[in-house]
Amino acid sequence: MLELEHARKYYASPSETVHAVDDVSLSVRPREFVALFGPSGSGKTTLLLLAAGLLRADSGSVRFEGADLGGLSKREALAYRRTKLGFVFQGFNLTAGLTAEENVAVTLLLRGVGHGEARARARAALDDVGLSRRAGHTPDKLSGGEQQRVAIARALVGGPTLILADEPTGNLDSDTGDDVLELLSALPREHGAAAVLVTHDTRVAGYADRVLGMRDGRLTEPDLAAQAAVGG
Repeated sequence: MLELEHARKYYASPSETVHAVDDVSLSVRPREFVALFGPSGSGKTTLLLLAAGLLRADSGSVRFEGADLGGLSKREALAYRRTKLGFVFQGFNLTAGLTAEENVAVTLLLRGVGHGEARARARAALDDVGLSRRAGHTPDKLSGGEQQRVAIARALVGGPTLILADEPTGNLDSDTGDDVLELLSALPREHGAAAVLVTHDTRVAGYADRVLGMRDGRLTEPDLAAQAAVGG
C-alpha cells in the first residue's frame, strides 16, 4: 500500500543541513498497524508528511498503491489526501465554534458530498467512536479524550485506506490514552484501513502489528526502554 524506497528529505540552513529522513525504505501492508518510536527531532513527523504527500522527497521515492507521490500535481496530491488518507493529530485540530458533528462533516463537504448525506455520515462516524450523544457539542464542551475521538471520527468518515497519526495520545492522560489506542488499533480490523502512528508513548507497542524505531533520520530497532526513561 505505502512504500518508501531510499527516501531522503533534507532541511538546509546557513549553518547546517539536517538529514530529517535519511535513506529510509519502508513498506506498509493493507490493514497493518505500524508504530514508529523515536526521540524528538528523529524525523518521525517528516516521514509522516512524506507519506501524506505534504512534502516531496529530495531523492528516492514515496509510493501509495503504486503511484509516485512525488509526481503528483497539486490537484492530484489534494485529491489523494482527501480520498485516501485520514489524519489524527496530537492537538486534535478541531474547529472552534463547530459542533462535533460539523467538525466531522467538513471532511465530506470539502469533497462535494451533499450537506444532508455529510451530516448523516458524520453522525454514523461519531457513533462508531462512542460519541453520538456528544454530536451537538463544540470542542470547548468536550474533554481531551472526547476531542480526540472526534478527530478519529473525522479521519474515518471519508473511508480512507491509510490513517496517519502524529502523537495522538500526547495530550491525554493514561486511561484516556489507552481508550484512544484501543480505537486506533481496531481500525485495520473494523474499517480495513492501515495505520501508521508516530509516538513517544511506549504503550503503543502493545497494540501494534509492527514496531519500528527512528533516530537521526534513519530507521532502527526500537529502544522502548530508553524511550520510557525519557518520559515517552
